[in-house]
Amino acid sequence: MKSKIMPIVITIILGALLYYFMLPPLNLSAPLFWPFALTIFIIYFVSSEVYKLKINENIITKLSKLEKQGARNSYILLIVPIAVVLILVVNLINSPLFNSKEYYNRITIKEDGVFEEDVPEVDFNALPLLDKDSSQKLGDRVMGQMTELVSQFSVSNLYTQINYKNDIVRVTPLEYANVIKYFTNRKGGVKGYIILNSVTGKAELVKLDEGMKYMPSALFNENLYRKLRFSYPFENFGTEKFELDNEGNPFWVVPTIKYVGVGLRPEVTGVIALNPITGDTTKYNAGEVPTWVDHVHQPSLILEQVNDWGKYASGYINSVFGQKGVIATTEGYNYTVMNDDVYLYTGITSVASDESNIGFIMSNLRTKETVFYPVSGAEEYSAMASAEGQVQQMKYRSTFPLLINLNNKPTYLLSLKDNAGLVKMYAFVDVVDYQKVVVSDAKDGIKAAALNYLGNDERHVNEDEIITKDITVSSIKTATIDGTTYYYLVDNAKNKYKVSIKVYPNVLPFLEMGQKINVSFKEETDVYEILKIND
Repeated sequence: MKSKIMPIVITIILGALLYYFMLPPLNLSAPLFWPFALTIFIIYFVSSEVYKLKINENIITKLSKLEKQGARNSYILLIVPIAVVLILVVNLINSPLFNSKEYYNRITIKEDGVFEEDVPEVDFNALPLLDKDSSQKLGDRVMGQMTELVSQFSVSNLYTQINYKNDIVRVTPLEYANVIKYFTNRKGGVKGYIILNSVTGKAELVKLDEGMKYMPSALFNENLYRKLRFSYPFENFGTEKFELDNEGNPFWVVPTIKYVGVGLRPEVTGVIALNPITGDTTKYNAGEVPTWVDHVHQPSLILEQVNDWGKYASGYINSVFGQKGVIATTEGYNYTVMNDDVYLYTGITSVASDESNIGFIMSNLRTKETVFYPVSGAEEYSAMASAEGQVQQMKYRSTFPLLINLNNKPTYLLSLKDNAGLVKMYAFVDVVDYQKVVVSDAKDGIKAAALNYLGNDERHVNEDEIITKDITVSSIKTATIDGTTYYYLVDNAKNKYKVSIKVYPNVLPFLEMGQKINVSFKEETDVYEILKIND
């Protein structure tokens, strides 16, 4: 009886410990489940064989019996390789070799997007210029000013970009600084999170009345992953994101994943929102996620699905050999915010091309609505190299570009940083013609940089925003900014105007004080920008 019960007891004890630390989903489609299950089987087999020996037998007799039983029961161990073979066969059947159409259809992409219709013209007062690296530096600076917290907590490097109360921000929680600090602070929990405005650069540490207990850096049952696994033992989890609801309450947002076969064709089925203060969780299906949640679909998963869409449109054989029409995403990606949602965008390039895009996609990270814009132009890293080349003597490094609608044209906006990570210049690069690059000093501001880039392009503005009237010039002054001459005019009513020499090179040099001219301008600042000098 002992030889039958003890192996079960040992297996239960060791299996429970293994489960506690591995945290595998109890789901046959999960890749992590099978190493766990096979390890449990091996534990039971070994302990069962050992306890079949009689305790009062000598060592030689034990070894002899072990050899005989091993020969007799070795077929049981075939379960392990058989299970591995079965998994391989199941995955082969569900692979692109036999199911290329299913891989192609993993994501639905609208292929006739019109960029200037879908993407509003850039608003420089709501442009998230700060990238993740700059956000981390500002966040660390804010944390360093909190002497009572900096010795106990560290800043997480998550910095999730979200739309919060109509502002584009990055949020990241504090974490326990180390194991000792966890034990000394676990009763009160983690005391706050950092919110950083990606437009203005304002960073703030939000202190919580009640601390967050369920964190990645917590131990035992307060560990975030253990809390999730014990609450949802059968679910496959994606990568967690830290977000805020509309009232500023912190949440961990964790996607739930469905696989085909074992670990194949992952698809997001919904999210779990976990309150790190109380531990309460709510599970939402993919189509029922509240609007305050910005990150439902993982960027890596969207890129994987877009690549399958571009790879298997004409079947598996073509994807390997002919590769006719096979396209793929470029190496990097970035985010933009529109209509209260966060979008991922990345270039789409032919597999035979290294430096140019045939277009780009934008994908809503909450709904997964994805649009392809057939705009041929520069691949992102080519644009970065072009911007860096303009100031190569300064050895500035470019950030990954923001894609904006400037003057109704897709345009890359990049920041050029020095070795200390400080933004020194802005660069605008035409997506269609990445040889057209204009860099401007960051201290003059982003609007000045944009005007410098536009140069003699005809600016697109709504007709109802344009003011046309006669003015009499009472003062004329000039200034040169980044190699471009600007004329500054004052009329008899003390109104101020600005116009680039590139706009009217054959008119502006000949203006005289007291001359009456008819101008069209947009009234947007204290200095009106002249769009046209009429005959």
